[in-house]
Amino acid sequence: MSENDDIIGEFLVESHENLDRLDNDLVLLEKDPSSKEVLARIFRSTHTIKGTCGFFGFSKLQAVTHAGENLLARLRDGQIRLTPEMTSALLAMVDAVRQLLGLIEKTGAEGDLDYASVIETLNRLLKGGTPPPAGKNPSGGDGGGKSGGTPAVGGGSPGGPPGGSEPSAAARTVDTILEDAQLHAPTATDSHIRVDVVLLDRLMTLVGELVLARNQILQFSASLENNVLTQATQRLNLITTELQESVMKTRMQPIGKVWNKFPRVVRDLAVACGKSVRVEMEGEGTELDKTLIEAVADPLTHAVRNAVDHGIEEPSVRAKEGKPAEGRLLLRAFHESGHVNIEITDDGAGIDVEKVKKKALSLGLLSPEQAAGISEREAMNLIFLPGFSTADKVTNLSGRGVGMDVIKTNIERIGGTIDVQSVWKKGTTLKVKIPLTLAIIPALIVSCRGDFYAIPQVSLLELVRLDSKDTKNAIERIHGVPVYRLRGNLLPLVYLGKELFGKEDDESRESVHIVVLQAGDHVFGLIVDVVNDTEEIVVKPLGQQLKGLSIYAGATIMGDGRVALILDVLGLALQAHVLAEVGDHAFTERVEEPVHVVDNRQSLLLFRTPDNGQMAIPLSAVARLEEFPRPSIERAGDQEVVQYRGEILPLLSLSQALPERRRQPRNASPADGGRDVVQVVVYTKNDKSVGLLVDHILDIVEESLEMQSPGTRSGVTGSAVIHGRVTELLDVENLIKGAMPGFFAQA
Repeated sequence: MSENDDIIGEFLVESHENLDRLDNDLVLLEKDPSSKEVLARIFRSTHTIKGTCGFFGFSKLQAVTHAGENLLARLRDGQIRLTPEMTSALLAMVDAVRQLLGLIEKTGAEGDLDYASVIETLNRLLKGGTPPPAGKNPSGGDGGGKSGGTPAVGGGSPGGPPGGSEPSAAARTVDTILEDAQLHAPTATDSHIRVDVVLLDRLMTLVGELVLARNQILQFSASLENNVLTQATQRLNLITTELQESVMKTRMQPIGKVWNKFPRVVRDLAVACGKSVRVEMEGEGTELDKTLIEAVADPLTHAVRNAVDHGIEEPSVRAKEGKPAEGRLLLRAFHESGHVNIEITDDGAGIDVEKVKKKALSLGLLSPEQAAGISEREAMNLIFLPGFSTADKVTNLSGRGVGMDVIKTNIERIGGTIDVQSVWKKGTTLKVKIPLTLAIIPALIVSCRGDFYAIPQVSLLELVRLDSKDTKNAIERIHGVPVYRLRGNLLPLVYLGKELFGKEDDESRESVHIVVLQAGDHVFGLIVDVVNDTEEIVVKPLGQQLKGLSIYAGATIMGDGRVALILDVLGLALQAHVLAEVGDHAFTERVEEPVHVVDNRQSLLLFRTPDNGQMAIPLSAVARLEEFPRPSIERAGDQEVVQYRGEILPLLSLSQALPERRRQPRNASPADGGRDVVQVVVYTKNDKSVGLLVDHILDIVEESLEMQSPGTRSGVTGSAVIHGRVTELLDVENLIKGAMPGFFAQA
């Protein structure tokens, strides 16, 4: 169904509901013609149908409702008095509209039927609608009084028109419409119902309780060896999941409900600024939870206003830059990995990074040393700081330093992230990522000092476990801040126990669990006692006593009935001073200073060669590590391939691709032929991937790499001693170029 069909469908549902109300209200009005409230209700319903059908170009429908609206307007203004003939004519109008809506629903058009007699009757009553003389039958019972030349259905005595006269052509038309209406098939309204939002919220709450009960039963059944119970719990799990998804869909609304107001907002703002701006939308039908729709309305409005006010230039300036006089503002939304992505793009002036730095210096938000050391991306993110504005003067539209920080705060409050990308004099894109719903979310359950805590998976990047032998050397302190070198980057560490209980953690523990989290644009590691499992949790609001604590986002009930607090990753980062409210750059400066004197340590993936030798690949060249069943490997021509994530992944065997340096053939590894699975290192460049078949993956290490001999064959950079063994360092890019010359040409 096209987008226009969806809109027409909504129009049909709403119009049928209005018609049902009109039927009842017209009968009520006939009993009490003095009721202004009922008359106003009838007029509004008719006016709504008329106005909307004109938008779709339904001329017949518009003509019928327009004639009825004119008569109702005179009745509402007290210029004429309602008569039974008028009521019958208005009811005939209702039935004519119902018939037209039925034709539109079935065929998409209004059909060939003629409604001129209905319109003529309504117009005649409009012109001659004065009360008949006293003593006369107001419905034309005298066979055609001055005010009622043609009797309508329902007029006259119960036995039919006086004197046995035949009804007029107009009356026969009305009769036909009434008969058709009675035989009409079910309408669009019959497949739709309106439900109070309070009832939907209550239903969602009950489903949440069901999810909690499901989790408890699953945990209990896992501890027992009972096949019947296991099957029943699996069935319960499936039904609960489907019910949860169905109920969540009832709360979903298209983001177009928020966007619909933006063309008017942009138009008014552009006129006030002396600009010309065109609004384009993609993905208006993208759905997300009703609660989130309400939460993102204000932030998106701020973003749109900023794009028009700050981003898009005046026509004269755009002409000098060789741009069209009319600016373009694109709103785009789409689903991705359980989230909704919203992009607001303008083709304006972009962000002047140097101007942003100077403004931050003048406001005292940065020191000169920090300004000189921050990257372009970090400088752009300064626009999100409270009180920051690049406007040269304060107007009623901008310059007060309120806007971008509000957007960031509100988006992060609902578990979302925001990013800005800009090219000077080309334009700016604001990217917002938010979860589909806040009611039931996947989370990682961790333990600290015997208590359980939930971390929303939207903030989770990866998990790292350090054994006791690695702990002492792996965790360093720079200016008193604990850090861990994760693939060559310094990762600031936060001890959850210290932040929650104010006491130093025992750093001499046997093993360390690091949960790598993303807070805004910053990444940090959270050290916890135990990493338990992931599960879907039901978000419960915090009690009054805990609402003031910024490190908690809510609470949930575990499968065993215990309560777990949900950690607010952003609030935790702020409390631990990983993020500073005046900018993220103070910590960056502290940890980057020693990096210049650090040795050339690299993160390496070690694997065994077929002759039980050892090779290494820089971890930066590894996209993923995979295992495939040996039977899943197929051939496409001379190339081995495997189906991978909906695509065909070409495979390259290192034992065949590396030039042989020995005179004698290599001896196969004892484990090589007997394994049912093969290990593959996925290498990706420019969205093109190759799977490197290796003999056996050994470990991931960080080593100070010193080449002690150059490479003796193509595809090998050189050799070094790693973990006491001579190890060849693989040159992945050149190896693929030699074995698959067309790979980079296609990328």
